[in-house]
Amino acid sequence: MLNVSTFLGVATTYVRYKQVCALIPGNSRILRLNRIGLTLGWMSCFGLCIIANFQKCVLYYIHVLGACLTFGVGALYMLLQTVLSFHMQPEFHGKGIFWARLAVLLWSSCSIGSMSVSSGLLYSGRYGSGLEQRLHWDPRDRGYPLHMVSTVSEWSLAFSFLSFFLTYIRDFQKVSLGAVVTLQGRTLHHVPPPGSGAEEQGLLFPESV
Repeated sequence: MLNVSTFLGVATTYVRYKQVCALIPGNSRILRLNRIGLTLGWMSCFGLCIIANFQKCVLYYIHVLGACLTFGVGALYMLLQTVLSFHMQPEFHGKGIFWARLAVLLWSSCSIGSMSVSSGLLYSGRYGSGLEQRLHWDPRDRGYPLHMVSTVSEWSLAFSFLSFFLTYIRDFQKVSLGAVVTLQGRTLHHVPPPGSGAEEQGLLFPESV
């Protein structure tokens, strides 16, 4: 499921990149920010792929690296898109889109702060060792309140990311996607260049295929 989400995230960030390029082709500052945004978006999607393929209870530090890429770099992507929305109002979209993205960005920032603080305290060693590999918690366990705060913050952060991508719905209603097919030859077989030996052989032996 997360691998599918990675593909959808890559596609969404690319469509957003192409949309901004088409809307503001002559503003070098906007185009520079747009390219940086595409890079950050794809880095965040790569982190999501790491999370999907390296479980927390097996390779904890690799999983944490993926989480930092997904949520940390992803928050920078949200910040940059919010800045782009600020510069694009009101000529290209309404002010409500900017304020909605700013609100989601603040929501995401609060969730990151809460998750970082609670996780840092929980895994600091004050409540025991090996807690990062524990799958089942009991309310009587030491550090259980911090575990709950961390878990709620992580889910809140995930929903904030989903909410930010939902703000693209009205923007993408003005976009049509299509594929351009260009034929490189009259057949699907390899066509030898003119003057080659293969062509001469074909002329000498017309029955050959």
